[in-house]
Amino acid sequence: MSGYFISFEGGEGAGKTTVLHSIIPKLEQQGYEVIATREPGGIEIAEKIRSVILDPSHVEMDERTEALLYAAARRQHLVEKVFPALEQGKIVLCDRFIDSSLAYQGYARGLGMEKVYAMNQFAIENCLPQLTLFFDIAPKTGLERIRVNKDREKNRLDLENLMFHEKVYEGYQLLVEKFPDRIRTICADEEIDVVTKKAFDQIVSIVNKK
Repeated sequence: MSGYFISFEGGEGAGKTTVLHSIIPKLEQQGYEVIATREPGGIEIAEKIRSVILDPSHVEMDERTEALLYAAARRQHLVEKVFPALEQGKIVLCDRFIDSSLAYQGYARGLGMEKVYAMNQFAIENCLPQLTLFFDIAPKTGLERIRVNKDREKNRLDLENLMFHEKVYEGYQLLVEKFPDRIRTICADEEIDVVTKKAFDQIVSIVNKK
């Protein structure tokens, strides 16, 4: 595939979604074809699965069920949207990918990163992003951003306590150590323009290198 697959990762309130959409016109101005998408979601089937996973009323959902639903949504999203775009040489900016499952379900939920990774191997067929940007912010700060942002989608994960989100953060730190060639850390506790520029520079460096 001739395109570029780039994922945006981070805890709740890290600002990755805002940065992702701010980067799109900057890349288009340089002549790149870009599509933005998200997980779970991006296409109709995966969006329906998203509504089930993140529904705040589904508090009884089992951890393994949650992980399997994410993997199912991921598979359909790849086949229907990501793979075709990469084959067309486009840059795909994806709001979350497999690292979210590893940090949230694998580490914070206690299912085990290796088990969740193995589960997702069936879904992704060894497809990993060329670059993953981890937006680093203290969980407490991110959750405070969510609390004051009235426009943000509120979901089931927002109901989790601070300890859960701190575990997610620990999980991401382990992933940064495990995949240093793929995952780059961006300090997200700065002005949005500064964070956007740092993320944009990382993307351009990868795109120009290939």
